[in-house]
Amino acid sequence: MPTVSVGRDLLFEALGRSYTQEEFEDLCFKFGIELDDVTTEKAIIRKEKHLEKEEIGEDEEVIYKIEVPANRYDLLCLEGLSQALRIFGGMDKIPNYTLVDIPPKSMLKMHVKPETASIRPFVVCAVLRGITFDEARYNSFIDLQDRLHQNICRRRTLVAIGTHDLDTIQGPFTYEALSPSEINFVPLKQARSFRADELMEFYKSDMKLKKFLHIIENSPVYPVIYDNNRTVVSLPPIINGAHSAITLKTKNVFIECTGTDLTKAKIVLNTMVTMFSVYCERKFEVEPVEVVYYNGKRSIYPDLSISKLEVPLSYITGSIGVALEATEVTSLLNRMQLWAEKCVSMDGRCSINVSVPPTRSDILHACDVMEDVAIAYGFNNIQRTKPTSLTQGKQQPLNQISDLIRLEVAMAGFTEVLTWILCSYKENFSMLNRKDDTKRAVIIGNPRSSDFEVVRTSLMPGILKTVGHNKDHARPIKIFEVGDIVVLDGEQDVGAVNRRQLAALYCNANSGFEVIHGLVDRIMEVVGIPFVPIGDNTGYYIRPSQEPEFFPGRQASIIFKGKHIGTFGIVHPEVLTKFDIPDPCSLVELDIQTFL
Repeated sequence: MPTVSVGRDLLFEALGRSYTQEEFEDLCFKFGIELDDVTTEKAIIRKEKHLEKEEIGEDEEVIYKIEVPANRYDLLCLEGLSQALRIFGGMDKIPNYTLVDIPPKSMLKMHVKPETASIRPFVVCAVLRGITFDEARYNSFIDLQDRLHQNICRRRTLVAIGTHDLDTIQGPFTYEALSPSEINFVPLKQARSFRADELMEFYKSDMKLKKFLHIIENSPVYPVIYDNNRTVVSLPPIINGAHSAITLKTKNVFIECTGTDLTKAKIVLNTMVTMFSVYCERKFEVEPVEVVYYNGKRSIYPDLSISKLEVPLSYITGSIGVALEATEVTSLLNRMQLWAEKCVSMDGRCSINVSVPPTRSDILHACDVMEDVAIAYGFNNIQRTKPTSLTQGKQQPLNQISDLIRLEVAMAGFTEVLTWILCSYKENFSMLNRKDDTKRAVIIGNPRSSDFEVVRTSLMPGILKTVGHNKDHARPIKIFEVGDIVVLDGEQDVGAVNRRQLAALYCNANSGFEVIHGLVDRIMEVVGIPFVPIGDNTGYYIRPSQEPEFFPGRQASIIFKGKHIGTFGIVHPEVLTKFDIPDPCSLVELDIQTFL
């Protein structure tokens, strides 16, 4: 979960009172967040430089590091955090965010060109009028953008935020996509003009911005926003123009969010304007901007509309396990920034009508409402109970057969291992002599490292890596794994499906093919599947196979009810070499989910 660093004194000032550390920890726990650490700026620097820890001095500003839920974007800044805690404590009411009522002709417009569809097709905008910044507010404004970029924006790949001094630029604005050589401007914190392609080279040495260059640098066109005078406002998702940089003296802020995901762009824009409209001359009021697309479609942003949910009272109380009256539930939800009122249907059933403000984008389902009631009620106040029915604790059939097979394989002398479900692209394909047909593997869009690029389509890479990293282990090595793989499946809601597999490996001075063959027979015997002649679908049989990861002529397919469920054989020497395994190995991998 993300951790938000805020100054203790500024936070207490916003909350309207001071707390001891124990009191504040208790408040955080009740609200569902956690005080993770108490430190100072100097202590953070000392830690980064690996210096000895010192006592906090009286002249050092104390910083609270607070861990918040990953989907609570409204808690990523001091403003949202203090507002939520004040409402939770009953000190404030839930704000009502509104749009300025201005005629369509007077509304700022953002015109979107068709070329943007090929790189970052969406843009949403808003204006904060009459805002008052001081140093603390300005820093919080910038920090919130950084935290959103790291969180929901997925390092600017999905959404990039641009904030500008509206008094330095003039609408209407245009969102375009042009060749890098056609874009020239002075970027933020620079004194000279750069061509966009020159700028990419320039920022390759910048520790902060070089992480985002890959998003657009290989594209034939770059997204760019111009004002009415053809002044470059920003080059998303890399950098804003220096001409429109905001300062402590800025009074009117123009916010634009470009992205590949419109829903997330709207959430990010709503978060920015709702958190900082508190500093506007007219509190909680936001000026809308009209986005005009090349196909004639028009949309007005931000969308501060309130969504509605009707949740049965019985669902809330039944899930939590506490008998609550409707008035209690509505009061608890109000403390969690959700408007709620009791509703009784014609047949006498009681429900709670919940109105979700634009700050609570995490409320998507009745279970989210129920969770907020439980948090406000207090988890420690919920009495512990045991299930009243034995069927509630019954093991799932898939887990039951998995445990049965684990036990049998372990009794055959094999040791269980547990490997990552993510692996590198090479390990999943080329190192196994396999080719990617693009129809099976789930590829990670933005992997953290080259070791985690693909969701495994086989347990084989993990098993072989385990042997490769334990070459000095006494022979024979007999290991197995029962785990899930993931393969693409267009018939599923999410486009992919999990399959439970078994893989077992024998490694020694000789291949041990007969050991693995015997293990296959034992597993089938335990499951209760008889060995039958080829073509008989009442049991299982084996036939020669030609899988590239196994040695030719020393491998077989396992056929159950006419369906291929697995393969066993001697691992190909080329595969062993790629995994740095010096001794021959035999391996079996089969789909145990087909036994159900």
